[in-house]
Amino acid sequence: MGTRAVRRAGLGLAVVAVLAAATWVIAGGDDKGVTTAAEPSPGGSQFATPVTAPSGGPSATPSGASASPSRPSASISSTTTPIPRNSAAAPQSRGSFPDAGTTGPHSTTRLKATSSTSLRVRKAGTVIDGVDIHGEISVEADNVTIKNSRVINDGNWGIVQREDATNLVVQDSEIRGNGKDRLEYAILNLGGMMSVVRNDISNVSDSVSTNVGLIEDNYLHDPTYFDGDHTDMIQSNAGPPAGQRLVIRHNTVINRLDQTSAVALFQDFGVQHDALIERNLLAGGSYALYGGSGDKGSTYNIKVIGNVFSREVHKLGGQYGPVAYWDGGRGNVWQDNVWADTGKPVPPS
Repeated sequence: MGTRAVRRAGLGLAVVAVLAAATWVIAGGDDKGVTTAAEPSPGGSQFATPVTAPSGGPSATPSGASASPSRPSASISSTTTPIPRNSAAAPQSRGSFPDAGTTGPHSTTRLKATSSTSLRVRKAGTVIDGVDIHGEISVEADNVTIKNSRVINDGNWGIVQREDATNLVVQDSEIRGNGKDRLEYAILNLGGMMSVVRNDISNVSDSVSTNVGLIEDNYLHDPTYFDGDHTDMIQSNAGPPAGQRLVIRHNTVINRLDQTSAVALFQDFGVQHDALIERNLLAGGSYALYGGSGDKGSTYNIKVIGNVFSREVHKLGGQYGPVAYWDGGRGNVWQDNVWADTGKPVPPS
């Protein structure tokens, strides 16, 4: 199975430090619950639309936010930018797996450029649709949707769901670094449930970090390495809350580096459990998949089913092999996982 490849030291402390550093980002607000850190511009923020909370979800209660010096709201520019389904060139066909042609903003979307450097969403049910932002989106309320948008940023994250928020949906969007400066996380979840669907994510150190929710039909590719990075395209650092689970289904996840993973279940903060990793195309990293075993305890209810491991980055799937840190814990299932080139089974160790 090999020695566990490089990992980020002091992750918990790093997250705390990042949050402390980010508290300056936007204050003040408009009547739609979205505030910005930008110079004034006429018209107000017209892209954020409150909607009714989805049925079956938790109560739509805005997250409280501490007051800070007011900043004027930014507006959407009147200039619109037509874009293709995604701005990146489509890779060689990978069959039915997601690629640049099936992810990101729709081909009919005309993105509305903002004059802001960041958005702070504090009203439950807000929808952000068709926005082109060079900065971060901080989600601090329940049932927020970000769709058909492009987020380009550097620093800590592109989109973050804060601790008191839940049910964020990010879909049909492009999130990436600027190609010059580090973007640590494209999407970081510090809160409750989250759905990440049909997005194109690239040029980041870590694509999606969450312990709970749904990650489906995304194209995650071409991370950018900066000194000290330990790159995971999808990472979980502990199991989900009781009664919930993490589902990673039908994504294309290609890490063209020799560390750390395409998909990683780690035990940085707790035992891994109740995860479904199903029908993904996985390649690259030290190992394409980290299976969740660690020093916090035996894993359970982790199901890895029907995934395809590609040799397009490394001949072993990852630099050292396709999978590491898998154990035969209670309820764990390893089934129908195969090599892309031969169709032969990939063993769990």
